[in-house]
Amino acid sequence: MPNNPIESVTTLTFDIFGTVLDLTGSLEGPTGELLRELGSDLTGAEFYPQWRARQRIEQFQDSLIMLGHSGYLETCRRALVYSLRANDIEFDPKRIHRFMDVWQDLDPYPDSVLGLQRLERNYRLVALSNGEPDYLRHLASNQIKFDFDAVISVEEGGAFKPHPAVYRSAARILNASPPEIMMVAAHSFDIMGARACGFRGAYVNRYSLPYEDTTQYTPDIVVSDFNQLADVLLTENQP
Repeated sequence: MPNNPIESVTTLTFDIFGTVLDLTGSLEGPTGELLRELGSDLTGAEFYPQWRARQRIEQFQDSLIMLGHSGYLETCRRALVYSLRANDIEFDPKRIHRFMDVWQDLDPYPDSVLGLQRLERNYRLVALSNGEPDYLRHLASNQIKFDFDAVISVEEGGAFKPHPAVYRSAARILNASPPEIMMVAAHSFDIMGARACGFRGAYVNRYSLPYEDTTQYTPDIVVSDFNQLADVLLTENQP
């Protein structure tokens, strides 16, 4: 391995939800409209962080209990229902199912698309996401509007990130050794999970949050957005 481990990287795997796609910007407004329809005084800005936090718990529980992989959108729905109940907000389950269509219209961060375009000549770019395969293909084609070299769902590993099966399945599918792959994510647990499986890691710290309390599985790169990511990687890639 070269002195600089980044020099080994040929493939970048990207988290999609919250890293490439702007979940808060896409969902806060529609969530606020739903709450008003349901007679709640809560705003989307107040409620959405609760929903997002519960979604992570739903995913972790899904993987830990191992009763079968439920799928990303189902865990999002469960988290919404839990959060509504936690705030004593009454709802019609059919209305919630209709509302979940908002997840089809997520918008990317502008810098993520520009960064992908800058990086595509130098690296193989892969979506590695918790979403379902067809759903991810829709988002890549119609929302992000970027032609990834591959789109890999965690369904290949049967669990949500950061389960090791996700990263190991991705390496197998990509026919690459872990040190040749760099995980790019705005969530520190995703980077830690990838690093524990031998991947390199780029932490896109969009939300100004601390990294996990570990000295073993730290990121190789910490940046604030995809423009900085491209600056660093393309400079490292210079002969």
